Amino acid sequence: MKPGVAGAIVFGVAGVAVLLALGAWQVQRLAWKEALIARLEQRLAADPVALPSAPDPVRDAFLRVRVTGHIGGRIGGGEVHVLTSLIPYGPGFRVIVPLTDGAGRVVMADLGYLPEALKNASAGLAGPVELVGALYWPDETDSFTPAPDRAANIWFARDLEPMAEALGAEPLLIVAEWHDGAGEWPKARPLGVSLVNNHLQYAITWFLLALVWAVMSAMLVRRERSRLDRG
Repeated sequence: MKPGVAGAIVFGVAGVAVLLALGAWQVQRLAWKEALIARLEQRLAADPVALPSAPDPVRDAFLRVRVTGHIGGRIGGGEVHVLTSLIPYGPGFRVIVPLTDGAGRVVMADLGYLPEALKNASAGLAGPVELVGALYWPDETDSFTPAPDRAANIWFARDLEPMAEALGAEPLLIVAEWHDGAGEWPKARPLGVSLVNNHLQYAITWFLLALVWAVMSAMLVRRERSRLDRG
């Protein structure tokens, strides 16, 4: 076999192999993502349980819990307001409060959305409460996230460690779906599974590119053979 033809074949086979491998990897990622989504949806559909003594961000993400205690912590009440928006109400804040259970453990509860116009009103609750929600470890911060304006109580992301320090609580967040003292505001925003899952499209793209590469490689091999025959 002439070097030009052999080189074209090797070039074609190597390219197709790489593209097929990338497509297969995306199929594996698709199976993993679908299993993860199904697992999280199953947790959100399960009956609420007691707050785990040592919650794990992987094992217990989206775990529904029921807490009976009171809103307020070791340093009293207080709220953290995290900038957000909600259709059709517009800009507003997530209201995060300290929640103390019957054993004296203080965690954080996201009570939901409060319109911007009500920021200076008394938004959170005080006193006894029974709350049902899901454990959540948000990933909302990066190097571009501004530091919170603590004087104005405006935070730009749910950042558990500094919020917990400000509220005198554990860095553990329960996103409320219901509590027995709920009024119109804050409006609960229960967790839902909204993970991006584009792996099927990516897999199809890689497999189509493999097909195109194979066709173009075959044309290249044919051209090299024709060139050698003419020579």
